[in-house]
Amino acid sequence: MDWVNAIVQGVLLGGLYALFAAGLSLIFGVMRLVNIAHGDMIVAAAYLAMVVVQATGLHPLASAVLAVPLMALFGYAMQRLLLNPTIGKDLLSPLLVTFGISIILQNGLLAGFTADSRRLAAGGIETASVEVLPGLSLGVLPVMVFAASVLIIFALELVFYRTPLGRAFRATSDDQEIAQLMMIDRRHVFGMAMALSSAIVAIAGIFLAIRTNFDPSSGPARLLFGFEAVIIGGLGNLWGTLAGGIVLGVAQAIGAQISPGWQILAGHLVFFLVLAIRPRGLFPRMD
Repeated sequence: MDWVNAIVQGVLLGGLYALFAAGLSLIFGVMRLVNIAHGDMIVAAAYLAMVVVQATGLHPLASAVLAVPLMALFGYAMQRLLLNPTIGKDLLSPLLVTFGISIILQNGLLAGFTADSRRLAAGGIETASVEVLPGLSLGVLPVMVFAASVLIIFALELVFYRTPLGRAFRATSDDQEIAQLMMIDRRHVFGMAMALSSAIVAIAGIFLAIRTNFDPSSGPARLLFGFEAVIIGGLGNLWGTLAGGIVLGVAQAIGAQISPGWQILAGHLVFFLVLAIRPRGLFPRMD
């Protein structure tokens, strides 16, 4: 039962990694851009949720009411002011800009909040669990995180394939120049994509702040887990991103079951194995 419990907990952990990865996958799918600042934006969202909770007294989960739109506005402004001018034939320029944003966010958070580790207290929900089988319990919070990741990916699929904005995303992703000729404002479309990604980042940041400690230097690890989930699942496939998060979470859980020191390494080894055997991931998007 210990191994079954480890696998189940790994699946639930994969939901958090899928949240880390969903916004990253969205941005890559629309703009072919790897956002190096993505992990630091997740941590910034966690700090934003903390500030909202301290200022308003809201429950950490309720802080999403303010944190999500604020992060969406930040993402839109960042895309329009900093990234759009650099996006073109050269892939290096926007990559360097996101790297610079990452450095600024890390140092800004360090100056504003110090290097102390923080965590959001969410009350009994943090430790509440439901016993489904003898020796197998499901934590309420991990289940909520997993359910949130499924709902968010389902919502993104609806946006992509059932709305005018989604059609604009797909048209711009397929050919930016033809999309411009069809009167689609590429700058606005990219801004909306980053705003949507940043809204997801806000939710990921809130759950991160409740589940574990965070500090200004936590961003790169979050980026790494999200990036590995995207690659394992398949570039551009949102449901594949969820699958990639689950594979990564289960690998880490099994590694921890073998030895605590193997937890993170096991995930990296699985990522390397998938990358070596299937460079496009397990479920790549079929163009």
